[in-house]
Amino acid sequence: MITNLEYYKVFYYAAKAGSLTIAAKQLSISQPAVSQSLKQLEDQLGVSLFYRASRGIKLSPEGELLFSYVARAYEQLELGERKLMQMVGMGLGEVRIGASDMTLQFYLLPYLEMFHEKFPGIKVIVTNAPTPETIRNLQNGQIDFAVVSTPVDLPHDMKAVKVKEIEDVFVAGRRFTQYKNHTLDLQALESLPLIFLEHNTSTRSYMDKFLAGKNIHIRPEFELATSDMIVQFALRNLGVGCIVKDFAKPHIESGKLFELRFNEIIPKRHFCVVTASKAPMSLAAQNLIDIIYQDLKENHND
Repeated sequence: MITNLEYYKVFYYAAKAGSLTIAAKQLSISQPAVSQSLKQLEDQLGVSLFYRASRGIKLSPEGELLFSYVARAYEQLELGERKLMQMVGMGLGEVRIGASDMTLQFYLLPYLEMFHEKFPGIKVIVTNAPTPETIRNLQNGQIDFAVVSTPVDLPHDMKAVKVKEIEDVFVAGRRFTQYKNHTLDLQALESLPLIFLEHNTSTRSYMDKFLAGKNIHIRPEFELATSDMIVQFALRNLGVGCIVKDFAKPHIESGKLFELRFNEIIPKRHFCVVTASKAPMSLAAQNLIDIIYQDLKENHND
């Protein structure tokens, strides 16, 4: 194989122009330099690539064959450069995020809107999965970063930044109005029909651990895949739903649901942005994180 790829560049320009003089001008080198490069290429390949014509030069049959491949290769390189410049200029690229319905709806969505307005050419891919699977996806390089709720167990090479406080509550509808405006003991949960998320979520893990620490053992009547479904079950008086307050807030404010009060405070949790130090992050992803962190910094200063 020809070791000096510059010869192929000169060959490409000379073949396209059909003139050594024009090729030299386009390459910003002298005509003798063009002639010398083509001679070196022909000597190393052992064939004549051009012949003299009445006007300029023409490709030989061997030259025609070589040019069909060199042209495709060179034009792909040029395309690659253009695409790279678009990416560096944030006109092209993609961001891959791991997020749950909850973190997407109640935290990430406004930032995605801001990002899209600023960089409309960037594709955003959101992978929805439980927190443990999201962390594995980050570890495997399938996503650029994750937005998850605590608690979360992270490998040593990952970093979590708390970005928003969240509150777990128990909500109920009119069937349970006897508990409204009363302060209950947490032990009362053992006798209530409960609606919880499935076990493979950080929210369920957190609440199970908290209640077990209080020597309270629950057996929910319903275990559902999404928080939205918990709200719907509670609205239909099927039980007392355990949920992050943001999901039920509109229904609490309208009076369709109410929040149960207890004599012990359920510690609040956080949404976190999780990044992996070993995983390369796209420029687009870094720009999105910068928007998130800048807003966090401004709100903190306020």
